[in-house]
Amino acid sequence: MPDVCVGSHSAVRSVVLVSKYDDLKKVRSVALDASSRTSQALVKIIFLEFLGLEPTWQSRSPDLKVMMESSDAALLIGDPGMTTPPSGLQVFDLASVWHGLTDTGFVFAMWMARETAVEAIKAVDFAGARDEGLEHVDNIVSEYQNDVGLSREEMKEYLTTNITFQIDESLEKGMRLYFELAAKHGLIEKNKELRFA
Repeated sequence: MPDVCVGSHSAVRSVVLVSKYDDLKKVRSVALDASSRTSQALVKIIFLEFLGLEPTWQSRSPDLKVMMESSDAALLIGDPGMTTPPSGLQVFDLASVWHGLTDTGFVFAMWMARETAVEAIKAVDFAGARDEGLEHVDNIVSEYQNDVGLSREEMKEYLTTNITFQIDESLEKGMRLYFELAAKHGLIEKNKELRFA
């Protein structure tokens, strides 16, 4: 669907790779949070395409302590990714890493449909829902501030600065490159043409 996404132009904060090393080229094993295939593929693309390495991969539930017991690095997504890890560990914000490597933004989620469902899904006002949510950011922060270990200011900054909900040229370019590289490295079957409804 056009004009609506969950993306980031620089630091996203909620999708990070926590590492024992300050240089990702030293990483030989990565524990992958099982909750996001998009982010798992992003980590693999960064290593395979840009670092020229293929660590061993293990899919895990998002428990940093357990993940780091058997791996050099761990992919964390969402609230676990936004908390400060124990000292001695390095945090790599994956949207920032991607931007540094490609000079594009990164799209973590979009609303997509098979061609046969496009007409039905066009009836959903995705942009309107996005705009309504953005108009009520303060209410959303109030509702969830006790569920997330962040201050009100941090939550508001996350929702208004770290992530963006509107696709632009940089995000679209990054998304097309992501799919191209995912296909190149066998992470998806083929790179299908992206067409906006």
